[in-house]
Amino acid sequence: MPDGSMVQGPVLRVEDLTVRFTRRDTDVAAVNGVNFSLNAGETLTILGESGSGKSVSLKAMMGLLPGYARIDGRIWLNGRDMLTLPEAELRKVRGGAISMIFQEPMAALDPVYTIGEQIAETIVQHEGCSKDTAWKRALGLLEQVKIPSAARRLKNYPHEMSGGMRQRAMIALALACSPSVLLADEPTTALDVTVQIQILLLLRQLQQELGMAIVFVTHDVGAAAEISDRIAVMYAGRFAETGTTRQIMRQPLHPYTKGLLASTVHGGMRGTRLETIPGSPPNLAHLPPGCAFAPRCRYAVDACRQGDIPVVTDETGHMARCVRVEEAVPA
Repeated sequence: MPDGSMVQGPVLRVEDLTVRFTRRDTDVAAVNGVNFSLNAGETLTILGESGSGKSVSLKAMMGLLPGYARIDGRIWLNGRDMLTLPEAELRKVRGGAISMIFQEPMAALDPVYTIGEQIAETIVQHEGCSKDTAWKRALGLLEQVKIPSAARRLKNYPHEMSGGMRQRAMIALALACSPSVLLADEPTTALDVTVQIQILLLLRQLQQELGMAIVFVTHDVGAAAEISDRIAVMYAGRFAETGTTRQIMRQPLHPYTKGLLASTVHGGMRGTRLETIPGSPPNLAHLPPGCAFAPRCRYAVDACRQGDIPVVTDETGHMARCVRVEEAVPA
């Protein structure tokens, strides 16, 4: 895992972020009071099942949610509140100071423009340089993300590249204007295992070279362990547990975190029964009272289903949202 040696100070701070989608008679609480800060050179991984609010949180930070989304809270980027910026200012920041790698490059990249044209256009729009200068920068970016025959690949359309190459091109596009914060939305999900490892190693190397802060979203415990300095385990729009990677992987406190780790396949499991988390995530339009995980939790008691669940934080900053944390519930 990264050593965090480049940490210099907070570049991103999210305070009580709440996102609700309201249409007709439906009110979906997608994100429910998320808080974190991120330092330069540091990676925070948001880990959880599909539908937990991970990607919505990233899109809220980028200002990419639809008009019917109601966003409350604060998103401070380099001291500026993203949620109060006019649209014209937001367009300058988005893709510049903060950038995003999307989950599926084929959907994010424009199929009618070459890779080089898309990267160069981003540079021209944000930095106002000439097209020739932007094209040379685009070539350097493809070389930086280790795309072979980079000069030829600049002229390729997205469909002419493999999945791994498209993901590298997506990373090059995201890095075009040297962002201080990079948001990565499950960037390895659609790739085979070998390419996944290559992309994770590439992100770590680029972070060390450029000093970026990264918010990495995944449901893959292995990917989280490989790239993170800190992990936030998300469930039903809330952080159920946060801590350093070592704390989360070796001393999990929340039953949901323990369930995720126990249900992960790893070496030496041949012939053993894989544990699973019973049930399914709750309907975000009808969240149960108390702890949203209680209906699936083997350790739930009456107090788990009533009122607000306390947030317990130790002296190291390891946090869990659970009424039974101090009882040290066995895994």
